[in-house]
Amino acid sequence: MEDILTMNQRELGRLHVARKAIDKCIKQREAAGILALSERQIRRLIKRVREESDKGVIHRSRGKASHRAIAGPLRKRIVGLCRARYAGFNPTLASEKLLERQKITISRETLRQWFIADGIAYQKRKARPHRAWRQRKAHCGEMVQMDGSHHDWFEGRGKPCVLMGYIDDATSRVYARFYGYEGTFPAMDSFKRYALKHGIPASIYLDRHAAYKSKGKATVEEQLQGREPLSEFERSLEELGVRVMHAQSAPAKGRIERLFRTFQDRLIKEMRLQGIKDIVGANEFLRRYLPCFNKRFGVEPMEQGDLHRPVSAGIDLDKALSLRTERALRNDFTIVHEGRLYQIEDTIRADKVIVEDCLNGKRLITHKGRRLRYREIPQRPVKPPQPRTVYKEPFVIPKDHPWRRFRLPGSPRFEVKEEALTSAL
Repeated sequence: MEDILTMNQRELGRLHVARKAIDKCIKQREAAGILALSERQIRRLIKRVREESDKGVIHRSRGKASHRAIAGPLRKRIVGLCRARYAGFNPTLASEKLLERQKITISRETLRQWFIADGIAYQKRKARPHRAWRQRKAHCGEMVQMDGSHHDWFEGRGKPCVLMGYIDDATSRVYARFYGYEGTFPAMDSFKRYALKHGIPASIYLDRHAAYKSKGKATVEEQLQGREPLSEFERSLEELGVRVMHAQSAPAKGRIERLFRTFQDRLIKEMRLQGIKDIVGANEFLRRYLPCFNKRFGVEPMEQGDLHRPVSAGIDLDKALSLRTERALRNDFTIVHEGRLYQIEDTIRADKVIVEDCLNGKRLITHKGRRLRYREIPQRPVKPPQPRTVYKEPFVIPKDHPWRRFRLPGSPRFEVKEEALTSAL
């Protein structure tokens, strides 16, 4: 077995050319051209073949351990951490956490090879269908993609929640916050926080969720104006001068969808390591996590200049981002809203008023933009008890009743009346 040599195709080719050069079939310059080597390298190769025979073309480091190889105990420790503490982490994220927490430097490719050799399962990227590429917007704030992600963010440690996410199309800068559900108020509150942090964007790209796109039919006034019905969130953004665009499908807003896939892998594991199990702790963690995330994954815009408008003193976000409901005004200047009775103290001539529920908890009642004074009636007047109407069953005349017997043809009374009529004629 000692005489058996293992060579690859590249080494067999080099040996064949070297033998031809030794036998003077070709010149060393020609051999160098065939193998794409320098003449100096060819001379060294021929010398080794003459001294060591065929094994001279085999690299001398074959079969030897690398000087940079990781020792066995350290490899065992790393694999143990990946099985227990970092279970489910992919090689890239596991290598980052090993460097961050245990100060162990290891490449993701080495870790991936160890995962395969030791049978450690991890989530792999799925094949995606081919789609047309869309160029990013040129300026920061020109378009922001927004959506909500329903997922088991706490892995069963806490109640289900929704991550409301924003990503700038030009820079991939991310803002996100956890809420209990995806609806109008979470959308308004998250947009308010985004605007206070970065400014009001020029446009926003949304899907057709009921909180973002109205499902109702247009009123007669809207039909005459040629407008579609607006949801409360659309109406709020229109007042703030933000252009709203709705995607026809989820892949159309692929940047925010890919962000959620990244968060569902990385963010979940980060919160697992921190032991986070509620929305309050998760939002506090996001406040520290997002700056580092944006610094690593953000990109520079193609054009300089930020199109975000600052929230000036003349912009009342709480009033613009409010839920408005139309209520009928009674003759005694009272309205009913959410089971409560309110007395309007201003004298107005109107049939309906608008109730505005703001994000800061305030409740306003307005009419044609004018804010009305009102007070809540703590206890609604009790109506006096009304006498109960008793409905009797209708009386059905029996068949043998005298009324029926004397009015049927053939009865004695009917025959008497017929005889009297005949004699009279």
